[in-house]
Amino acid sequence: MMGDVLIIRAATRADLPALISLLSDDTLGTRREANADDSRYRTAFDAIAADPHQHLLVAQLAHEVVGMLQLTRTPGLSRAGAWRATIESVRIRADLRGQGHGAALMNAAIALAKEHGCRLVQLTTDVRRVDARRFYERLGFTASHLGMKLDLQG
Repeated sequence: MMGDVLIIRAATRADLPALISLLSDDTLGTRREANADDSRYRTAFDAIAADPHQHLLVAQLAHEVVGMLQLTRTPGLSRAGAWRATIESVRIRADLRGQGHGAALMNAAIALAKEHGCRLVQLTTDVRRVDARRFYERLGFTASHLGMKLDLQG
């Protein structure tokens, strides 16, 4: 894969096994994700694909999916009716981290948000993902808010 060109593109349903593998590829994801054959993944992918405000992007090297993220565009009343882009599920295959692929994927997502008129890009990262926080800060993100979640499953 050395020397291959990184391609950023919209995910297809055929990418789903690779996406699930990326989501499972760390200590947090291993505990959260289900078996790749779980039909809930296909249902979720179809819902994302059908929603024009959802963008599931993949990073591809040598015909292999090596990264992903989901960008959601949301209208809002605050900031004079500004649209926001929320980025989630950012993953780069573990053995390829630190080579600029994550930055390329994030920059493509930011450009997409701008193209669609978003005035703000936001994301959350688990506090245990120290390297991820440093990565986002290098891209210009600031920890300006305290993120909170309520798990409705447990």
